[in-house]
Amino acid sequence: MVAQPAEYLTVVNHMPVGTTLSWPGFVWQDFETLAAQLGDRRDVRLSYYQGKVEIAMPSPEHEEYVDLIQDLTRLLVREKGLRMESRGTALLKRALGETGAQPDGCFYIQHAAQIIGKRTLDLSVDPPPDIIVEVDLSSRSLGKFPIYAALNIPEIWRYDGTLFEIYHLNPQGYVAAAASRAFPLLTATVMTELLTQSKQSGQDEALTAFQAWLKQP
Repeated sequence: MVAQPAEYLTVVNHMPVGTTLSWPGFVWQDFETLAAQLGDRRDVRLSYYQGKVEIAMPSPEHEEYVDLIQDLTRLLVREKGLRMESRGTALLKRALGETGAQPDGCFYIQHAAQIIGKRTLDLSVDPPPDIIVEVDLSSRSLGKFPIYAALNIPEIWRYDGTLFEIYHLNPQGYVAAAASRAFPLLTATVMTELLTQSKQSGQDEALTAFQAWLKQP
């Protein structure tokens, strides 16, 4: 039996941590209703594409990696004298194309100045984030790549608990890349090593190691 709009929030509230629910036959208006009901909750990730809603409940370990990736990125920006605006798990959507998703993180680098002070993003007028972050521990984000392509997100960072991968958008879709488009000095190999180090000697050690690496001539 298909749940009615009033039941959506009840279903989400009873989902165990670390689980994912796919819901086909969903209309866009009901997706927007559910997103409004959930508000700014960080413990839920929503996506909508071609009539299907996916709802994920991230684990505490998942969120630790998300936070560390943001800390590493913030350190990089400060060391290099750049500007960054983070919008976390903000819902990115285009109503015209009935497409939307909440990433694990999103960063504005080149377009940071354009969204300062904006809490709600409207991708019909605002630029898309320069980088999307996805951590795949209990769910796979590859199914969200067509959504991000439709939203014209130029770069995706994906971490599966072992490997850190970088993808660039081209006319055919996303392709794996060795280094970041937004930060050319940053490679997938370096990020993999830092995240591995954080598991072995702690997050502070990883941040200290990264800072030392950034100061190298």
